[in-house]
Amino acid sequence: MTTPHPQALISESLRADFPILEQKMHDKPLVYLDSAASAQKPQVVIDSLSGFYETGYANIHRGVYKLSQDATEAFEHARNTVRDFIGAAEARELIFTRGTTEAINLVAQTYGRSALGPGDEILITEMEHHSNIVPWQILCEQTGAKLVVGLMDDTGTLLLENFAELINARTKLVAVSHVSNALGTINPVREIIELAHAQNIPVLLDGAQAAPHMPIDVQALDVDFYTFSGHKVYGPTGIGVLYGKAALLEAMPPYQGGGDMILSVTFEKTEYNEIPHKFEAGTPNIAGVIGLGAALEYLQGIGMDRIAAHEAALLSYATEKLEEIPQVTIIGTAKEKAGVISFAVEGIHPHDLGTIFDMDGVAIRAGHHCAQPVMEHFGVPATARASFGLYNNFEDVDMLVQTIQHAMEVFS
Repeated sequence: MTTPHPQALISESLRADFPILEQKMHDKPLVYLDSAASAQKPQVVIDSLSGFYETGYANIHRGVYKLSQDATEAFEHARNTVRDFIGAAEARELIFTRGTTEAINLVAQTYGRSALGPGDEILITEMEHHSNIVPWQILCEQTGAKLVVGLMDDTGTLLLENFAELINARTKLVAVSHVSNALGTINPVREIIELAHAQNIPVLLDGAQAAPHMPIDVQALDVDFYTFSGHKVYGPTGIGVLYGKAALLEAMPPYQGGGDMILSVTFEKTEYNEIPHKFEAGTPNIAGVIGLGAALEYLQGIGMDRIAAHEAALLSYATEKLEEIPQVTIIGTAKEKAGVISFAVEGIHPHDLGTIFDMDGVAIRAGHHCAQPVMEHFGVPATARASFGLYNNFEDVDMLVQTIQHAMEVFS
């Protein structure tokens, strides 16, 4: 007897907003379970990109003609949409980057190189994505600072007591993922920020995996820097956001030099523009910004609370179903998780598993997920990972389970 599905918390009709889901893969209906890598795009985002290029394209901030002024208005409207989406106090606290990776590198090479010196420490966690490890390692090589790592337990939960003990007078920055991309763990970011701020240490949160799945309020968190990527929040690739408190951004040197980040230039001296323009050198990804704005307005129309509840129901259902299969081990069982479930199947390499999934029309991720220290902690070379978006339903989870069973039959 088939177990009845829980009640869907998001209308099934929303799936129709994503034209790619109508495709077939290897003559099978596409089941897309790789939103943690990149989310699919609703028609409204696709239309915003094509519409801009068809009827609205011009460079911004420079033209006195109407087309340029309209493009500038659309660009800055998107910045205000981002402000509303993450609860920033001012639009000028939002810098457009190529994504979370560039945003973290920007902080490392501006704030970090200004504030850190030999013997200083940067505190991260064991569950970080490579993008929140490597920029700090580069900074440490440049400045003589040291990278310190807070540990997690075997459920993938941060050991907060250990983390607190690592904060000391030498700590000059704390940089932590809001949600782990490899495990789905939701970190206790409020407590982390409070611990750091008690010693006047700024905190950067990598929000790449949090922004698509839950409401974000940077003022309520009192976080100093927050980053996320457009392509994970159903927007275009090549666009992302760095939020920074205005006082910090104003004190930081520019990240790159060029047009639009200046007030005046002579051969003797350059005066830099105000924030956020000081950090946005050159012609930006105008279409990407407009597409990101459309994506965030789409999410706001649905409601981030509803999306979070829907994905939590999918995760709960998937966890229950996978725990019923003795050959499956779930990697990452923290109590607080977002819609990511990493797993291993006894006797089957994750890459082989991914291939069988693909032949059944199911898209999952297989590998180390740019989180090799996480794999090392759990003693595995890689995992298979299913990750949910607002367009997924309980039938998609059934296909996940069915394809695991198919793979076990193939390898039996």
